[in-house]
Amino acid sequence: MNINVKYFVAGLLALGALPAQAASCETGNFAGWLDGVRQEAASAGVSRGAISSGLKGITYDKRVISRDRAQGVFSQSFLTFSDKLVSKNRRQHGANRLKKHASTFKQIEKQYGVPGPVLVAFWGLETDFGAFQGDFQTIRSLATLAYDCRRPELFRPQLIAALQIIDRGDLSASEMVGAWAGEIGQLQFLPGDYIESAVDFDGDGRRDLRTSAPDALASAANVIAKHGWQRGGLWLEEVRVPGEMDWAQADLAIQHSRSQWAQWGVRTADGGKLKADNTPTSLLLPMGRKGPAFLAHPNFRIYLEWNESLVYTITAGYFATRLAGAPPVRRGNAPDTLSGGQTKELQNLLKRQGFDVGKVDGIVGAKTRAAVKEMQIKYGLPADSYPTADLLSRLRRG
Repeated sequence: MNINVKYFVAGLLALGALPAQAASCETGNFAGWLDGVRQEAASAGVSRGAISSGLKGITYDKRVISRDRAQGVFSQSFLTFSDKLVSKNRRQHGANRLKKHASTFKQIEKQYGVPGPVLVAFWGLETDFGAFQGDFQTIRSLATLAYDCRRPELFRPQLIAALQIIDRGDLSASEMVGAWAGEIGQLQFLPGDYIESAVDFDGDGRRDLRTSAPDALASAANVIAKHGWQRGGLWLEEVRVPGEMDWAQADLAIQHSRSQWAQWGVRTADGGKLKADNTPTSLLLPMGRKGPAFLAHPNFRIYLEWNESLVYTITAGYFATRLAGAPPVRRGNAPDTLSGGQTKELQNLLKRQGFDVGKVDGIVGAKTRAAVKEMQIKYGLPADSYPTADLLSRLRRG
């Protein structure tokens, strides 16, 4: 689950954390820095015993920093990414989980409004239904990332939250093992989300997101509901697009009613008439106008609260539709995806044109897509926000 904006803000406000962290990061005195964490945790009400057990023997982990610097998993195209992650085997396992935990999902949907397929899709993508939760010591990972100069304001609040989890008895320090960035459990909760939203759904007195599937699934539903999930609503709907239309309207930031999309020639995935109602939806073309096409319903916005990567969120939403009975996505005939190196070149060329594309990382994020659309409009190309070799060639020529 994403490290979201609220933790960034919390870090800025946390007990003068930024000046102290920046200074200690420069000195290289990790042990002395940990003393400051102990003081901050105590000020936050964490017991001496929880602080001692949580931070005992904690050392800096260079492996975590290497992972942090080398992120790039979402640079693949939607079809490449979804083919790997929404495999036949994973779909079968997901369907089995829906049957096995049917009564739990029924109770969860009754309480939180979130359907089982949505939860199972996240469950499968995050940890293969709890099978691979990570093997990093959570507190060591968080301490390393909080101490590192790059993003201390994001991770220090998570470190304090991890100590609070120990303090309230949900997990012991030795049980806190998970992903390299500090996510814990079958649905990969950051400690801050664990503290705020974990629930004891199996009634054993603990909020155990590592070994209790009911706790993990209900907690995920609780987070999703808090973000505004609309009970009974769709999240992602595959559609067919016409050969010609105003492609600049295909943008997550632009919404039109389904009746408007129908007027413009958008149809259902099987070629039928689109339901012409006033539901506000966005047309998503993850691989351009010739690739797969989806209408993102209001509930899809909640996916972006879970993870900011569009290729991940569309894959998670698509997986959930498959588990709910939808057929395989139509693959279309999209142009070849640019390589990572080509995408970096594209980003650099866009920067020279004055665009803010964020980090030049070979990943086509929201800023890169927006810049691509503007240049497509400038060059008189179909403005579907999908970078192609033709666009790259034109940018090279200036």
